[in-house]
Amino acid sequence: MSSSLSARYRTAFVTGASTGLGLAFTEMLLAAGVEVWGTARDAARLKIAHAGFHPVGLELGDGPAAERAFLAADQAAGGFDIVVNNAGFGAFGAFAHTDFSVWEEQLRVMLVNTARLSHAALRGMLARKNGALVNISSIAGEFGMPYQAVYNTTKAGLSALNESLMYEVKGTGVIVIDFRPGDFRTDFEGSVRRPAQAGADALQNGRMARVWQGFTAMMRTGPAPAEAAADLHAALCRGRSGTVRTGRFFQAVLGPFLARFGSLALKRRIQEKYFGL
Repeated sequence: MSSSLSARYRTAFVTGASTGLGLAFTEMLLAAGVEVWGTARDAARLKIAHAGFHPVGLELGDGPAAERAFLAADQAAGGFDIVVNNAGFGAFGAFAHTDFSVWEEQLRVMLVNTARLSHAALRGMLARKNGALVNISSIAGEFGMPYQAVYNTTKAGLSALNESLMYEVKGTGVIVIDFRPGDFRTDFEGSVRRPAQAGADALQNGRMARVWQGFTAMMRTGPAPAEAAADLHAALCRGRSGTVRTGRFFQAVLGPFLARFGSLALKRRIQEKYFGL
């Protein structure tokens, strides 16, 4: 990576840094000369051997505790120039047949508490008149996946938050990046929760099986996480707010084009055909 990133940004905070995209983002930032504070629920999982890396234990399910951990790290770093809110989890199941506590937890962790960290991060950045807030949304916020209704909801909500914040930070020296990855080879599907489906009938179970098969196929054949990290690097170097879609051509380019210039009915038919619905 070039040194232009470290000329603009000294320090970064990355949630969910132990695996997948979070690990790729962390490695990219370190390679660019940025000092990184990376988080996981268990700091022992953060096995990144680099002098510029600082492991942080952070439980995003506990909003006040997560904010305290962030602020302590922010003080130790002398203020974060980049904050990447990446942590979260997937849950797969029919909305009506999954206990609502699963969906409530996902909303709290991935939308409410991510917004809480964004709030804390922006206060410091605006005071310093410098910084980049990166909230990792998803193509799923535009193309909702069956049986992941609340995951889609949280990602659409993050994109809406990002869009609003772009207006609010204009001219302040702070930028907001709405980063929307598609499917990458991260073993995300291996960590997705699949709660009990109380009352689901044969029709629903058959549909869920077909959708799960299609979902895992997309994840296992997606691009390497390093490609997403390279796209984030380029966006940070541009130094302006905006939306970044990344992933395979259909998800990052063709799909959004069809969604913009085609009809919702066409978009739904394409997805239904792919997932066997």
